[in-house]
Amino acid sequence: MTVSTDDVRAAARRLSGRVRTTPVLRAGENLWFKLEQTQHAGSFKTRGMFNQILAAPSVPAAGIVAASGGNAGLAAAYAARELGIPAEVFVPVTAPPVKVAKLGKLGARVVQVGNEYAEAYAAAVESSRSSGALFCHAYDDPHMVAGNGTLGLELLDQIPSGFDTVLVAVGGGGLIAGVIAALHPAVKVVAVEPATSAALHEALRAGAPIDVPVSGVAADSLGARRAGQIAFDMATAAGTPSLLVDDNAIIDARRHLWDDYRLAVEHGTAAAYAAIIRGAYEPARGERVVILLCGANTSLADLA
Repeated sequence: MTVSTDDVRAAARRLSGRVRTTPVLRAGENLWFKLEQTQHAGSFKTRGMFNQILAAPSVPAAGIVAASGGNAGLAAAYAARELGIPAEVFVPVTAPPVKVAKLGKLGARVVQVGNEYAEAYAAAVESSRSSGALFCHAYDDPHMVAGNGTLGLELLDQIPSGFDTVLVAVGGGGLIAGVIAALHPAVKVVAVEPATSAALHEALRAGAPIDVPVSGVAADSLGARRAGQIAFDMATAAGTPSLLVDDNAIIDARRHLWDDYRLAVEHGTAAAYAAIIRGAYEPARGERVVILLCGANTSLADLA
């Protein structure tokens, strides 16, 4: 299954007035940060979740159900609140307290179950079946992917001089699939994954999505046990490379983003920048690179 640029453009029309056009920060002569962590509910997933709900033929009286490591749930809760519908969000018991607390503030019913996203996902699917609520997938849904891709269209307007490459942190793949749909083949799209939560990397190696072990500092946001089929299909067709970074590199990149730019992001978000500062991705001379900073739902306690 694939998502087209026309699908992304349709999502942009659907989302008009509902999501922020997030800013771009020029961080060097040929380096930019797309500050998507400033999106409503703190991550890019608000784009995709809004689009997924708005594109549905109808929303049942029971509202929506979502499963999440945190960010997709926050996006679902925010979108549901803005649209005036109920939301139930299943998260692992290991979800960061800052994300769980914010879910409650947004008005969602929060259910914590299991130690990984996959367990929360199974419980959410069962709840949707029993209640009749609309199940909203965190990443492997064409409308979710198309909505996420709208940030790629923004980049084209925000960097009129052009850019060559976008580095994207990957969990289940809903963001990178959207970026590929919006920008490929004119722009090279590169996946960056934690070495301990590398679902897309292993899918590309195996030739199909497979279950992988999940752990590490970024597992709450990049801890999908299996890459989405849409992301796998689109990354395969585009020849998208996947680079791995370790926890120390992610921690270091997150600290650099705070110390050097005063950008507070979660560990998963920092993975994309880690590829640059640790040399996993080495731009060619004159190559113009955009780093997507995709989420800010983190504790500030360890940034000071």
